[in-house]
Amino acid sequence: MTIDWRYTAEDNLGVLSVAGYLGPDAVRRFTGAIGWALARGAGPVIVDLTELRSWSAGGQLAITDAARRLAQAGRSLELAAIPADGSLVPAADCPPIPIHADLAAARAAHRSARGDQVEGRHEWHTTWRPDGDEPAG
Repeated sequence: MTIDWRYTAEDNLGVLSVAGYLGPDAVRRFTGAIGWALARGAGPVIVDLTELRSWSAGGQLAITDAARRLAQAGRSLELAAIPADGSLVPAADCPPIPIHADLAAARAAHRSARGDQVEGRHEWHTTWRPDGDEPAG
């Protein structure tokens, strides 16, 4: 089992929505999605885990590795709606990872910091989309 993802780049903020199971078979795909976010956005990346069923220890390590990669690029990683079956315990050398109750709370934290204005929006995704809409085709 693997994950599906959608990345949306908005005015100096990115949202990476992930669905499925972030286990050993999905780590590579998640790492690729983080690379996509690095190449196509700016500012913090909120990883929305609302549709994530669960994650393995390796999946959690992939999250902390992503936080390190983003920090090296001068960006940060934040989590929204972590799975109920576990908590993230990053290594001591991991940058801080803010955790929000849900995506709305994460977005609200950034709106208060930059206002409600969103100038541009771009979206990329696998065939699955967290909004439930099937791709046209």
